[in-house]
Amino acid sequence: MARRRFATSADWTPALLVVLVVSSLILSTSMGIRQSLGLFLDPMVRGAGVSVATFGLAMALQNLFWGIGQPAMGALSDRYGGRIVVLLAALCFALGLWLMSLGTGFGLFFGGGVLIGLAVAGTSHGVLVGILSRLAAPGVRALAISILAAAGSLGTFVIAPASQGLLDRISWDTTLLLLAALAAAMARLAVFFKRNGGEAAGPAERPDARRAIGEALRHPGYLAMTLAFFACGFQLIFVATHLPKFVAICGLAPSVSANAIALIGIFNAVGTLVVGRLGERYGNKLILALIYVFRTVAIACYAFLPVSMESTLAFGAAMGFLWLSVIPPVSSLLNAMFGPTNFGALFGVMFFSHQVGAFLGAYLGGLAYDVSGSYTMAWLSLVVVGILAAVIQLSMDDRPSQPGKAFA
Repeated sequence: MARRRFATSADWTPALLVVLVVSSLILSTSMGIRQSLGLFLDPMVRGAGVSVATFGLAMALQNLFWGIGQPAMGALSDRYGGRIVVLLAALCFALGLWLMSLGTGFGLFFGGGVLIGLAVAGTSHGVLVGILSRLAAPGVRALAISILAAAGSLGTFVIAPASQGLLDRISWDTTLLLLAALAAAMARLAVFFKRNGGEAAGPAERPDARRAIGEALRHPGYLAMTLAFFACGFQLIFVATHLPKFVAICGLAPSVSANAIALIGIFNAVGTLVVGRLGERYGNKLILALIYVFRTVAIACYAFLPVSMESTLAFGAAMGFLWLSVIPPVSSLLNAMFGPTNFGALFGVMFFSHQVGAFLGAYLGGLAYDVSGSYTMAWLSLVVVGILAAVIQLSMDDRPSQPGKAFA
């Protein structure tokens, strides 16, 4: 029996440390801006005359195009490296925020929806985790991914309250322009990535996205994880988009929702690291199923019990602990089943399911409110899909892929 090789300090090469820091800064900025866009719902309703459903549809389009763009962005990064992908995505992000600041229907849907969706696809986990997976030695890969996912959430802790502070002092469109300048700064960080796809630390296997995707779609475990990921997107993006409006309906100050979003960021950093270690000890399949269970319990308790400032902040902390903590177990399962060479493409296809759920969570949440004047049905749907996701995830087959062989 082969002995397991434990990680050593030599595995933490200077190249890995530089890429880890840069990737964390990019992910932190991208997610921080993205998670803060829900704060602009009420200001744009009042200042630009858009409806809740219109804003929700724009954010739904954003998440749909994030999902559509993720397989392509991941495959391009697998083959050519992260530099060009992150550079173009950062500029696209800035352009989308500028168009959104115009307050027009075109600016909201094309800028805030299409462009920002594609930009997030190039500056988030599908690309950045893939770069780390290929660069890191197996002994430190899981820890490096956990650190990235944790550090990448800290931007929300800073950017959300900073954005709300700006909204309290200056106009919403000027605040969006400042966020556009911040997004453009990510382009400068792209120079630290390799120009082409040579990040792998070991013997290079040539990326082949089409073959890898075809193989994965024949793996029942990959299909189960992909289906469960739908619920993840449905739950999280509803909360990110509609929590500020729900808090306002409950008579609480806008700062409460901003602070809750900030708590999502800081507690996600802790939760991601904890979950990464728990996955290594107890198995990633079990831990991933439990994330769906506890997240659904938190949603049910918050939505159907009296809402207060304290309960909202507690909800933000609980959701934060469970927010992006799915990334370490999902990444570890993908790497274990298929290896790191085509990680970006495989994560991208799976993430498309996540973003279809995100599209429906953002849009149907706004539509349900406009039709009924309440978010009750939307919250209930989050509970139902969360329960189904936990059952599907727990029953998944996580055996490593064997090309050319069918699973029983």
